[in-house]
Amino acid sequence: MSTNRGVYTDPVHNLYVADAEPAAGTVSSGSSLQPGEVTVATKRSGICGSDVHFWKHGGIGPWQVATPHILGHESAGEIVAVHLSVTTHKVGDRIAVEPQIICFACKPCLTGRYNGCKKLTFRSSPLSHRLLRTYVNHLTIWCHKIGYRLSYDGGALLELLSVALTGVTRAGVMIGDPVVVCGAGPIGLITLQVCRVAGAWLIVIIDINETRLKFAEKYVPGVRACLVRRDQSPEDSAEQVNGLMGEGVEAATALECTGMESSLATAVHSVKFGGKAFVIGVGKDKLEIPFMRMRAREIELKFQQRYVNMWPRAIRVLESDMVDPKKLATHEFCLEDAVDAFLAAADPKHGAIKVLIRSE
Repeated sequence: MSTNRGVYTDPVHNLYVADAEPAAGTVSSGSSLQPGEVTVATKRSGICGSDVHFWKHGGIGPWQVATPHILGHESAGEIVAVHLSVTTHKVGDRIAVEPQIICFACKPCLTGRYNGCKKLTFRSSPLSHRLLRTYVNHLTIWCHKIGYRLSYDGGALLELLSVALTGVTRAGVMIGDPVVVCGAGPIGLITLQVCRVAGAWLIVIIDINETRLKFAEKYVPGVRACLVRRDQSPEDSAEQVNGLMGEGVEAATALECTGMESSLATAVHSVKFGGKAFVIGVGKDKLEIPFMRMRAREIELKFQQRYVNMWPRAIRVLESDMVDPKKLATHEFCLEDAVDAFLAAADPKHGAIKVLIRSE
């Protein structure tokens, strides 16, 4: 077994690769496993915007980096050890890791909304080490088999797809609905494609980055790209959106994928009377919203917290070839070059959409 290496950040914003647990010597024997766990040799991991945020800013909301912390929560790999109690998985299974651990006892868990578990541990946020390492132990129930129809790249992008599927499903996007997608980052782009597959039309995507909008136009042919300025008012941005929708057409739903205050305001100003602004993005603790616009126009504001019961559906969607998140993976690095990978993910000048890290 190779040495277990992980990608860390710390409270003073260092970013580095160092040895990690479980130690390689315990991996083959399975001695570090708890009941119900397997050891996964990660093969591909994606870098999420939250990973960059934990590194650059030291935290998101209540989740703050107080000690050296392993990053990453978008991983796929191969099972290399199983606890004696595990009967559903075996060594050699190819899986994608859903990065959640729940209590199975609170009301959200018992009613099928485990993303609201009161004791949830997300393999993304401090104090739980994340997945960007050579080997990781994880509960079997959250290791979804991907077989050989999906690549490890596809498996590592299932988390991204699950977020988009959850948003589009909960927002109630229907065939023929005019939709605006706010933000052309990875979440916005995959949400854009899921909307199109769901039958939404017309679709406008809005961003301040012209390169990403050009990518969007190629990724989903027929989408109408709306370039706005950073200092532009939400009202003016919404006017551009409405102009692109065409005469007599207003968006039924705006899917906000950035978490930015100005983007949320644009979403609210873009939708029709009785429309919906659905927030997928993660932002600051407190944001101002155009309250009277929402009240006078009876605009519904809804949010999502990650995903729930969505990974099996995401696997089926990938197997169907209806969506192709792999096109978003523009850059790839090996684990030992993870610092370069994060620099590429963090700096728009590199032109990266989604950065993947190889662990093999």
